[in-house]
Amino acid sequence: MSRKYFGTDGIRGKANVAPVTAEIALAVAKAAGAHFLRGNHRHTVVIGKDTRLSGYLLEPALTAGFISVGMDVVLLGPIPTPAVGMLTRSMRADMGVMISASHNPYEDNGIKLFGPDGFKLSDDVEMEIEQRLQDNKDIPLATSAKLGRATRLEGAMGRYIEFVKNTFPKDLRLDGLKIVIDCANGAAYKVAPTVLYELGATVIPVAVTPDGFNINKDCGATATTLMQEAVVAHGADIGIALDGDADRLILADEHGQIVDGDQVMALIAKTLQSRGLLSGGGVVATVMSNMGLENYLNDIGLDLIRTPVGDRYVVQTMREQGYNLGGEQSGHMVMSDYTTTGDGLIAALQVLVALIRADKPASEVVRGFSPLPQLLQNVRINSGVPLDDVLALPVVKEAIQAGEAQLNGTGRVLIRKSGTEPLIRVMAEGEDSKLVNSVVSEISETISSAS
Repeated sequence: MSRKYFGTDGIRGKANVAPVTAEIALAVAKAAGAHFLRGNHRHTVVIGKDTRLSGYLLEPALTAGFISVGMDVVLLGPIPTPAVGMLTRSMRADMGVMISASHNPYEDNGIKLFGPDGFKLSDDVEMEIEQRLQDNKDIPLATSAKLGRATRLEGAMGRYIEFVKNTFPKDLRLDGLKIVIDCANGAAYKVAPTVLYELGATVIPVAVTPDGFNINKDCGATATTLMQEAVVAHGADIGIALDGDADRLILADEHGQIVDGDQVMALIAKTLQSRGLLSGGGVVATVMSNMGLENYLNDIGLDLIRTPVGDRYVVQTMREQGYNLGGEQSGHMVMSDYTTTGDGLIAALQVLVALIRADKPASEVVRGFSPLPQLLQNVRINSGVPLDDVLALPVVKEAIQAGEAQLNGTGRVLIRKSGTEPLIRVMAEGEDSKLVNSVVSEISETISSAS
């Protein structure tokens, strides 16, 4: 069965347009709630959201759906995605929901579902929920006496703040550090500055005035100029930029120079390895991570395990193969000793630990390797031809093979289709930047003309 609703990270799209409508949210809640009903206890679901205007549309629709099948709903309000995973598990809820489109603009929104263990749902469970939705069969509703109730957990932020602070070593403080924190006008706009302040830092908060429309707008992990400029203007030691639901981060050193997720993974991996705390003998990352990271890890005796794009695939592999560190170049960092999904704030604290212990400027600590030249180009397919059919064309296959031959073992070519847009993403990396650019250009032109 093909997927109609779920993509690489839950359900996502333009708000108030299928599949992100109140009607579909109601149906998803009923189908997901029915799937997780087990036993005769009072069933509970926790629901968090980011700061998008459309959260007010989806939250009550989801609430009604869960209540209708007999689940009690605990509303968390604006809170980071990793907090939903944490609270689902700590409150012994039967499932959790995060209403967010992560780093996307305010016009979009999405629904992420968590199981009772606090982890995002597997492909198999999502497909079972898809089956319920697509079969369009009536889902048994609760009797009048067994309808659920909705309550609001006023202390949700406080619980998460204390949880995050407890991941920081008890013998360390952030005293003396000046930190810029860009919250993307999103879910962490209160919790992130609070955590850093309570741990002793001088905090320069930016993008902390959400209005429903400005989430991720010219700020956050996908638009880092605001954070970079603030670091330089305030003479800060480091800058931290989160995205709209705070499950990813991008850093800037004291000069305002960007540090991506690959460098963060390298730093945390080496730190954990030196303390005997790295499980599995390596790191799990996606196919997008730079070969420079792989070479660096190999040089210090560690492996890099690659997965498809998407932090839940990283988490799945970590769980299956016994790794406790994984992430994405885009900034998702998963430290399974603490969290069940990417957590930008907890990852940032681990970087700050390394900074304090090294007693050196960020620029000397956070760059463990020189990345190989890498170029990613999106090719939009406007013809309506299915992306798989485009990639199956002989002329496209020949262009990809030719590009791989040109790199001749000194690099790689990666072609993948978008899960949400009519885009084919063409990426190449290697030792020669001119050759990399040429390979990407030739393949992209071939795909564009052939489609």
